Amino acid sequence: MDTLEQTGKDLERLERQLKKLLKQTGKLREENLSLQNRQESLVAERASLVAKNEEARIKVEAMINRLKALEQ
Repeated sequence: MDTLEQTGKDLERLERQLKKLLKQTGKLREENLSLQNRQESLVAERASLVAKNEEARIKVEAMINRLKALEQ
């Protein structure tokens, strides 16, 4: 096999590898975007749950204070 043929085969191999890497990069970008969206969603959900928890804590404290006032 002469040098020109070997160079052609090397270029084809490199082209296949490059296409494979580009495809994988695309998949990783999509996955990254999906994970970022999921994280944003979870952060928003957590903030909502923290707020609801705080509201519940305030209501429970208010009930406890009313019960203590009734006892006196």
